[in-house]
Amino acid sequence: MSSVKVRTGESIDKALRVLKKKLDKEGIMKAAKAHRFYDKPSVKSRAKSKAALKYKLKKSR
Repeated sequence: MSSVKVRTGESIDKALRVLKKKLDKEGIMKAAKAHRFYDKPSVKSRAKSKAALKYKLKKSR
């Protein structure tokens, strides 16, 4: 569980920004978005191969 300590005089906006960065770094938001809906295994594999192809084309340039 991620937590952020808010210091005295620190704004809530800054604390939220720090928390969001921490969650992104740990990959929690990405995992939550991935589990939002159920994807069939065939759809997952198609998306994975599409991402690999995109990565391969980007690296070859």
